[in-house]
Amino acid sequence: MASLLCCACSGKPLLAPGGSPAGMPPSKPMPQPALSAAAQAAPPTSTETGYPPTRVVDQVDVLHGVRVADPYRWLEDENSAEVQSWMATQNDRAHGMLAALPERKAIAARLKDLMYVETVQAPQVRKGRYFYGRRQADQEKTIVYWKQGKKGKEHVLLDPNSWSQDGSVSLSEWSVSWDGKLVAYKRNENNSDEATLYVMAVDTGDVSAIDTIAGAKYADASWTPANDGFYYTWLPTAEDTSISASDRPGYAEVRFHKLGTDSKNDEVVRERTGDATKFLAAGLSRDGRWLLLHVFYGWSGSDVYFMDLRAPGKDRAWQPLVTGGKYHYSAFVQEGRFYVYTDEDAPHYRIFRVDPAHPERKAWTEVVAERADATLTDARVLGGKLALNYLKDAVSKLEVRELNGKLVRELPLPALGTVAGFVGLEDQDEAYYYFESFTVPTEIYATSIKTGKTSLYARVKVPIDPTAYSVDQVFYSSKDGTRVSMFVVAPKGLARDGQSRLLLEGYGGFQVAQTPEFSPLIYPWLERGGVFAMPNLRGGGEYGEQWHRDGMLLKKQNVFDDFIGAARKLIADGYTRPDRLAIRGGSNGGLLMGAAMTQQPDLFAAVLCGVPLLDMVRYQLVGAGKTWTSEYGSVDDAEQFAALYAYSPYHHVTKGTKYPALLLLSADKDDRVDPMHARKFAAAMQAATSGGPVLLRVEQHSGHRGADLIKASVEKVADELAFGLAMTAGH
Repeated sequence: MASLLCCACSGKPLLAPGGSPAGMPPSKPMPQPALSAAAQAAPPTSTETGYPPTRVVDQVDVLHGVRVADPYRWLEDENSAEVQSWMATQNDRAHGMLAALPERKAIAARLKDLMYVETVQAPQVRKGRYFYGRRQADQEKTIVYWKQGKKGKEHVLLDPNSWSQDGSVSLSEWSVSWDGKLVAYKRNENNSDEATLYVMAVDTGDVSAIDTIAGAKYADASWTPANDGFYYTWLPTAEDTSISASDRPGYAEVRFHKLGTDSKNDEVVRERTGDATKFLAAGLSRDGRWLLLHVFYGWSGSDVYFMDLRAPGKDRAWQPLVTGGKYHYSAFVQEGRFYVYTDEDAPHYRIFRVDPAHPERKAWTEVVAERADATLTDARVLGGKLALNYLKDAVSKLEVRELNGKLVRELPLPALGTVAGFVGLEDQDEAYYYFESFTVPTEIYATSIKTGKTSLYARVKVPIDPTAYSVDQVFYSSKDGTRVSMFVVAPKGLARDGQSRLLLEGYGGFQVAQTPEFSPLIYPWLERGGVFAMPNLRGGGEYGEQWHRDGMLLKKQNVFDDFIGAARKLIADGYTRPDRLAIRGGSNGGLLMGAAMTQQPDLFAAVLCGVPLLDMVRYQLVGAGKTWTSEYGSVDDAEQFAALYAYSPYHHVTKGTKYPALLLLSADKDDRVDPMHARKFAAAMQAATSGGPVLLRVEQHSGHRGADLIKASVEKVADELAFGLAMTAGH
């Protein structure tokens, strides 16, 4: 499932893509949906439906003159004993049924072969010291190592395998000081987004007793060149009951932590916005002079400010570089100049150079122009040159350019695939990039920015035969005539007779680009003669910011139309038929699953719906929901409410409909997308459907990103694939 940013994928936006004006036409208010078939029915009993009893309540809200029924409101209160008992019953039932599915044991065994493999990360170099992650084939979590020089002795730096007996504590971001002597890292209890930041001495492994920062959910340490402290974003902890969970992001502050001091006394360098829809992120230039602040308006735009830390104290203040939140801007510093990566009047993105002494917009100089045929998705300085990552029809293309924009070279890529990121520094010639595709497991390439000499640094070895499969990119027309790309992976020589079981995966939102990536999940499916497909839906970032905006707010229905169009294209081309078609998505992709199955229940046989949003009338009141209103809209706005209510899956469950079989995958410690969505939708579907089974599986000690254990991933994916295969056996 998608794992970048979004409601589901990340609690905050990246310092990168985005933003042109929407220009969206007003939508027509929709009539009240016939939800709540469940609300119209008597409380079901286990003997009537075969499901555990679930009571209904007479809860109706009136929003903008519309009566909105919510018969399972009581399932929002996870702390109640009744809800806990209901969840346990549902989970036990789901696990019992999943364990008995045909081929589940064989699928789990194959997944162990595919997932318990050695992995490695590209090294970060600090003063001759190499820092990198690696997981041995028999380990559950990645360990961070360090060594002095490329051939030095390897030392363990951070081993999250040893942090808890049950694996419930995970490592997220870690940042090494410029002298390579300290590391700031985050520990996440129950694998949730909430985190505490710690500082460790690299040479001794000693963890500072005083340099501990609670409220590090959004914290990424930006070290000073003197290595005596770092800037970070602080957030009140979840234990602060004076602030509602939905309002908490608005209390974020940018702070400076001086090593050896109590973090409670950290200097606030940018105050809270008081607006939960905005994010703050600050970074310090390598020379320590320029502090850059990005203020994100959700995923719709951003502002940039800068501060000269060499200015006298009385003159030290934030200066605006660009404000208004109309476009997306991301700035970085090189040789005393700001480089601004933006979609301002350029939905495929371009780059400007700015003199801090003359920051006014009219003085900016364009150094990389927008391309009409490709979208610039990443830009940074490596080895004194610009390293650029483009997507052309959702496939990566790499370029190296001089700082003035002159092309130096294109970097070689082994196949149609995805470059997952660069690793390197502004003043180091040695750089690395990741590559993968549907049939190529992750490879890391080392390159010299100066000479262009490139070689394979590391490769993940997975027991598959990629030559047995073909990867095709096809194009089809969506409902409104928009041309949409889709990747199809199938056994070579597949007969297009409509008999193949097909797994269709989608996301469509938050600028997340769905590109060719290696996933062990698809191979047990392919090895059983199945087909895997992934369309590049609107709402993503594959074709620039306008593509994103055409799938958000009042245009969100385009995403669902694109996905339904993909299914119809696959059926029309003879790959499959409705009773052999399974669909899969998580988080924002889980919303897609709910919308697809409630809008076109006869088009699919099985739905795998992970950590989803499904009640779009109340999403902004729980979890991190308020931070996503720039993407989805707010029920406080009458027009946006009408659009949300028109597709909200929970509000379109109709009694007596033959819905596809449904497996809902929830996480007990998901503090990003509240699990109430999955609970309420499961209850509504169980009461209404005349079709396949409805199961609610609850992962233990698991946050939005999962349980951070290979064994947990094996079990979850085995359940998904076994369910999908069993429900697409056909008639």
